[in-house]
Amino acid sequence: MAILLVVHHTPSPTLAEMLEATLAGARDPEIEGVEVRVRAALTCSPVEVLEADGYLLGTPANLGYMSGALKHFFDSAYYPCLHETVRRPYGLYVHGGSDTTGAVRSVESVTTGLQWRRVRPPVEIAGPPTRDTLAACTELGAVVAAELMPEQ
Repeated sequence: MAILLVVHHTPSPTLAEMLEATLAGARDPEIEGVEVRVRAALTCSPVEVLEADGYLLGTPANLGYMSGALKHFFDSAYYPCLHETVRRPYGLYVHGGSDTTGAVRSVESVTTGLQWRRVRPPVEIAGPPTRDTLAACTELGAVVAAELMPEQ
């Protein structure tokens, strides 16, 4: 069974909504053969990253950057995973009060270094989420999980 690892930093109600919407998509009953594992960014180990086949990442935009928690996750996992996780698929969702550009850029800089493969543009929400932006999170979760489904 393929493993989708969801690594998130969720300090706000908006990010909690985004996480739940993303998980709803990843756990869609039509997606078979994929186990979804959810880990807070500060507690996720490099071993968990190595065991996974794909990744969903969630972060707030903090002062134009990813959260310190997600940065800590990448700092811990980068070198142990550098050559072992090449070309694995990932997706990203980001929430900011007014701008998410720097946070997206910082995550994409690290995932480029890891040579992970983005399967969909990031879901970026500035301000309160709407039904449409939460639906985009659900779609993101489903697309990344479906990428891992075993071929029939």
